[in-house]
Amino acid sequence: MKSKTKFIAACGAFIAAAGLVTASFFGCDEKKEEHIVGKAEPVTEEPSEPTTLPSYEYVPSDKGMTERAKQLLKQNKDIAGWIKIDQTKVDYAFVKDPGEVPKGVDFYGGEEYEVNSYYLEHGIDRKLHREGALFMDFRDDFGSVESEQSENIVIYGHNMANNTMFGSIRRYRQDYEFFNSAPFIELSSNYKDYTYVICYCCITSGHTYTDFGYWDMEELNDEETFNEYVTLAKGRQLFDTGVDVKYGDKLLTLSTCYADEDNSRFIIIARRLRDGEKPGDLSSVERTEEYKKAHAPTEASTENTTEAAQ
Repeated sequence: MKSKTKFIAACGAFIAAAGLVTASFFGCDEKKEEHIVGKAEPVTEEPSEPTTLPSYEYVPSDKGMTERAKQLLKQNKDIAGWIKIDQTKVDYAFVKDPGEVPKGVDFYGGEEYEVNSYYLEHGIDRKLHREGALFMDFRDDFGSVESEQSENIVIYGHNMANNTMFGSIRRYRQDYEFFNSAPFIELSSNYKDYTYVICYCCITSGHTYTDFGYWDMEELNDEETFNEYVTLAKGRQLFDTGVDVKYGDKLLTLSTCYADEDNSRFIIIARRLRDGEKPGDLSSVERTEEYKKAHAPTEASTENTTEAAQ
């Protein structure tokens, strides 16, 4: 991918002033909410609201859009794909952030928005929602031409206490064994389905002065930059998945809040499956040489296994 102008971006609202870009992050919602449930009144009149959202035109690629994408794009032209993680509540359409929105754009309600901020408080229906929507960084490309896709797709989402949005992925940091139960992420563009395997689960800073500005590293189009990203992530990993990562792999980074006190983030980094690796089969995934050596069966354990089989 061709390098683009860099901005500071993460799972929060962004404020530009006096030529400087600073970040004010939201997304942590660890508090319980109270809900009042009342009796549903019978409908006595025809609903006044339209039954569907307005339709928007789309331009299919030569390879063609999926039927799901065609339907979703009728609701919101920002739809960029779908993400699903087994054994979590992550099973949502996600959008691409529109970038800087000037005042007066009817589609976004006429208000002005900084980059990576609109969907912090709007759902994919563009109505105000506390949980917002899952959204891809405004600079990322996840279109039909794979050679033009960003080397690192970054998707942001709120850490909701009720486990919606990215709230349920906290399980990866609370139970390290959970990785073995759900190591794969299904990520679909508007054109094709892909499977990724989780490589690193990290807690890191969301401050702009950190040495690991993962939100600003989506174009890893040279080996040095790619390896720098991987090294910084590996140094922050909570546990060793053993998954091999090398230059040329397409990466996916999921970002959500971890704690307000130190403005920290919990991120999950995954890579797209390589040829020969099978979705749902962790044993088919290539591991690092260090991991294979550390987990190689010892001579004693091999003998015990042989004796047990006899």
